[in-house]
Amino acid sequence: MNRADFQQLSELRLREAQALFAVGLPDGAYYLAGYSVECALKACIAKRTQLHDFPEKKLAIDSHTHDLRDLLRLALLKNELEQVVQSNPLMEESWTIVQGWSEASRYDRKTVQEATALLRAVEDGSGGLLPWVRQRW
Repeated sequence: MNRADFQQLSELRLREAQALFAVGLPDGAYYLAGYSVECALKACIAKRTQLHDFPEKKLAIDSHTHDLRDLLRLALLKNELEQVVQSNPLMEESWTIVQGWSEASRYDRKTVQEATALLRAVEDGSGGLLPWVRQRW
């Protein structure tokens, strides 16, 4: 997997989430919307690796997680996001919602409202997390 792969997967998982939501399947929409953010953050981590460099072992091992807070830190975006959320209430709300996602949500039933909230937090152009991450991947 490389940076471009993660970028493409992020976009694909978001389209899949939107498609599932459109046909009334909020559980899958919620699950895949979170994965779109995970893939986007992993693209940012991959960006840190220079061509032909041997990857740092701890970074490589730690990057194999689904925890969005950890991935944000490993992508070196935590401090930047903290600054953004202080000045942008929409981003603060979006990050609060998005960081509540986990890969274990595949076992959870989600309401239309929960899926709507996560999709909005992920993709909204004025405060969604994914547009912000895309500028950094």
